[in-house]
Amino acid sequence: QVQLVESGGGLVQPGGSLRLSCAASGSISSTYVMGWYRQAPGTQRELVAYISSGGTTNYADSVKGRFTISRDNAKNTVYLQMNSLKPEDTAVYYCYRNQGLTYWGQGTQVTVSS
Repeated sequence: QVQLVESGGGLVQPGGSLRLSCAASGSISSTYVMGWYRQAPGTQRELVAYISSGGTTNYADSVKGRFTISRDNAKNTVYLQMNSLKPEDTAVYYCYRNQGLTYWGQGTQVTVSS
């Protein structure tokens, strides 16, 4: 089993920044893909960004140039730096880790509003 603990969500004004963190613990594999999905009310969950154990990253078109995913392997932690936030970024953000099986965090609310 793998446990994922997220932090860093909150309320921010348009144009502001937030950094989400996701720490993994438990039966950690050295081969993985880890990243973030988000889900706004009444919409489907969508992929925001991911990073692989090999360092490959991928971003949704809607966040390219504004969001950056990174990792700290020593801490088994992935970060999502979100800049130039827009109201349409408002959603619950879910961390996930795929290492054969997929594990999910509990979700953290990000609200972008003036």
